[in-house]
Amino acid sequence: MTTEVELVGRPVRESASTYSEFALPNDANTFGYVLGGKVMHLVDLAGALAAIRHARCPVVTASVDHMNFLHPIHIGQLIVLHSSVNRAFRTSMEVGVKVEVENLVTGDRKHTCSAYLTFVTLNKEGKHVPIPPVIPETEAEKRRYREAGYRRENRLQMRNRSVK
Repeated sequence: MTTEVELVGRPVRESASTYSEFALPNDANTFGYVLGGKVMHLVDLAGALAAIRHARCPVVTASVDHMNFLHPIHIGQLIVLHSSVNRAFRTSMEVGVKVEVENLVTGDRKHTCSAYLTFVTLNKEGKHVPIPPVIPETEAEKRRYREAGYRRENRLQMRNRSVK
């Protein structure tokens, strides 16, 4: 007889992470703006950082919701990414990532884009590992927690339509 081990929940603040990178010329397109693909790569890294901090085991990216680029990032600016786990399900979790660009001379910051990513846990054998629940504490965390459930339903519906 096997029994599931009850996982102890973890507050959102334990997964909250900040990741920064200086925008360099090799990251730019011909207009001097950081490539969208580079920003997407950084979003994936920042999201994985929060996911690993929450699950305390390896994770892989299962999906990324759409991204709208609101403000360009110029060479020489600082890219700042904030991430945290919004909600954990059995073996998957939603992570929110907000990207800002900082002008290092003036200190001005602008919101560049945001994204929701889904990560799944894996052990050494490639099997899914149960994830501890998320404990939202602030009103904003509670809102993101609720909304993550709706987004998950939409993702699962879209996935089921794609498989057919």
